[in-house]
Amino acid sequence: MAGLFITFEGIDRSGKTTQAKRLAERLRAEGRSVVFTLEPGGTGLGRKVRSLLLERRSEVDPIAEMLLFTADRAQHVNTVIRPALSQGEVVVSDRFFDSTVVYQGYGRGLNVDRIRAVQEVATGGLRPDLTVWIDVDLETSKQRRIPEDADRLEAAGDAFFNRVRNGYQRIWQAEPERVLRVDGRLPVEELTCRIHKAVRDRLPGAVRPNG
Repeated sequence: MAGLFITFEGIDRSGKTTQAKRLAERLRAEGRSVVFTLEPGGTGLGRKVRSLLLERRSEVDPIAEMLLFTADRAQHVNTVIRPALSQGEVVVSDRFFDSTVVYQGYGRGLNVDRIRAVQEVATGGLRPDLTVWIDVDLETSKQRRIPEDADRLEAAGDAFFNRVRNGYQRIWQAEPERVLRVDGRLPVEELTCRIHKAVRDRLPGAVRPNG
């Protein structure tokens, strides 16, 4: 039995983590077996990578940054995501390969096509059935941010995050059948209901093309 793979994306402080967790809770309440996970940090390796990459005082070359995130993704796919999907479970992940494309590609200026090729190797061609992009403008994100708590990526600056948001918009425009854009400025409960409805309407019994 094929499972269901749903990812959440957005710039920092968009509310994606909250909404990913709320979707997982709603699906469990309906009796579905759900694995909630995140990147980086969904595996032991991922937790180490997260510590290395998000430490504000760290200096990391953009290519090294991309490769470390991608190494975690390969581990994540093969030890968490694929095993759960093969058991027919719903996997809800806070971030997946789109994050690397937009943060290290559009944000850091690395070649997007090359990044996509590396992601293809790391994931073995695994793609989400649905990606929920929670879109907020930069001002909204900044209002929600606590400056002293910002990690290395969150402290990257306005121009960086504008490029990241533009990257998400390009992916959404190129793949509207996979990427669902929702307005992250909506009240939390209203946003939760919209996402839950989209999951039910768009993915009533998805069959994995490459799982």
